[in-house]
Amino acid sequence: MYLATYEYDNRQTIGLLAENQKHIIPLNAAEQYYLGQNTLPAAMLDLIRQGDAAFDTVRSIAGKFTARKQPSLLLPVDSVRLKAPIPRPAKNIFCVGKNYAEHAMEFDKTKDPAAAIPQYPVIFTKPPTTVTGPDDPVSSHSGVTGALDYEVELAVIIGKQGCSIAQENAMDHVFGFTILNDVTARDLQSRHLQWFLGKSLDTFAPMGPYLVHKSAVADPGCLDVCCKINGEIRQQANTRSFIFDIPTLISTISAGITLEPGDIISTGTPAGVGAGFIPPKFLQPGDLMECSISGLGTLRNKIV
Repeated sequence: MYLATYEYDNRQTIGLLAENQKHIIPLNAAEQYYLGQNTLPAAMLDLIRQGDAAFDTVRSIAGKFTARKQPSLLLPVDSVRLKAPIPRPAKNIFCVGKNYAEHAMEFDKTKDPAAAIPQYPVIFTKPPTTVTGPDDPVSSHSGVTGALDYEVELAVIIGKQGCSIAQENAMDHVFGFTILNDVTARDLQSRHLQWFLGKSLDTFAPMGPYLVHKSAVADPGCLDVCCKINGEIRQQANTRSFIFDIPTLISTISAGITLEPGDIISTGTPAGVGAGFIPPKFLQPGDLMECSISGLGTLRNKIV
């Protein structure tokens, strides 16, 4: 089930991607039409916070919907402006560094896995102001950085509150998945040692195009991940190559920290980032980034 935050007729709300993947079903209008009620919110974060009851309503709408019976409900995807699934997260995005061995080695400029692979997950954060949506421009911040880079990542959306979550229960706390591009200013990242500033400039977290409920993702531990720059494949891997899998990440981050519905965990990027090339292939204004994950879609953004 593919959920979307979108803007239509100067109003931002949430919808469900139809099976043909060419139309959006407005959830509020569909709930009224099919169920004769108005319980669903207009914001994705509120939907997630309402828990299983809200998702059961969405599932009921999906089960009743047929385009032949109610075509007027449908909005062509190209008639709406897709936004980040959660346009304004409630708190910082949890991000994971060095979660693919080959990327850890390219980052540390070494061919020795033992020297590069971390013993424990490397966690940093990006503030909510980094979030931007599909097809939105990403600022080059040319007055601040001269070493702009891309990082395609699988992002996990938390659906159930928990603290000190055991690995065996971790997936019970997941709502779904989306794509996140962890755009990075490598010079700031290096200069300040801690990664926060280099990761946190405005528009540095493109996200989307959809939030895919976990019921539609058979195995998040086996998804193809790809990033193209101007059509050239730069990153290509599979999440089965994670050093730390999703249950481990959830368990580690929640150890003493309460995870809440709508929290986002971005799980790390594979090898092939611009900084890993000799010479580096950093992003320039006009470059098109295309981040794809199997079953989740493609997130496109251009550097300006």
